Amino acid sequence: MAVAARLKPAACALLLGLALGLGLSGCSLFGGKDDETNNANKDAANYKERTVEQIYADGWRAISAKNWELCAGQFNEVDRQHPYSVWARRAMLISAFCSYQANQYPAAISTADQYISLHPGSQEVAYAFYIKAISLYEQIVDVGRDQSNTEGALVALQDVVQRFPDTEYARDATLKIDLTNDHLAGKEMAVGRYYLSRGDFIGAINRFRTVVDQYQTTPQIAEALERLTESYYSLGLDHEAQTAAAVLGKNYPGSGWYKSAYNILQGRHLKPEEDKRSWISQAFHRIL
Repeated sequence: MAVAARLKPAACALLLGLALGLGLSGCSLFGGKDDETNNANKDAANYKERTVEQIYADGWRAISAKNWELCAGQFNEVDRQHPYSVWARRAMLISAFCSYQANQYPAAISTADQYISLHPGSQEVAYAFYIKAISLYEQIVDVGRDQSNTEGALVALQDVVQRFPDTEYARDATLKIDLTNDHLAGKEMAVGRYYLSRGDFIGAINRFRTVVDQYQTTPQIAEALERLTESYYSLGLDHEAQTAAAVLGKNYPGSGWYKSAYNILQGRHLKPEEDKRSWISQAFHRIL
């Protein structure tokens, strides 16, 4: 899911706010002459001792040119040359932003974590949590691969929502949480289908149960219930198969998945019949 670097409205707004808060020109974020950018490149190559003002000016010129890796290096220099100042604190956030824009996600996460550790009470700490979360989110890979980044992204996104519920970051994180849950459910479904195709019905049931228990609001749920019907039926567990089909029919009555589950039961002249004591029913009633 990694994407090409671009300016995001929320990230850009805060970056501009940092510039204004330090008395810098907001226009320098998007403008700048070619010769000024070349000077920034020369300074960056040497990394000679400079004043805070000089480093920031070079950094903004790198941003103007969308040279994100250079920009991150410039603002890292503020902390190296002028530590323990408000300039260094804010430069750390800008460096995290630039690393994110360059798709240098490990660097963005590391810098955000450092900021959170050093400045937990800062007014801008919400942004550090947000940068960390979206850097993890944009490393989500297809369901056929390891999902550790997806799980980490979910935790980080939930952190943003729980800690800063009234911010624009929380609103964006909420949308990404839904997509992340859908992705994790998709991974469980892919593994469950694999087990089912090999006749490992217990392994398949465990995966489909995870979807029903943990991801009821995702689009995967109807298929999970149909696959449970098929798996239980194959094991001769007619009672559980009937319950799975009944819950499916109650919640998705017109779906192709329900028709498939119904037809499976017809193989032994069974009909969907819900048992309220079944874990399937109880799992679903928790979200109704």
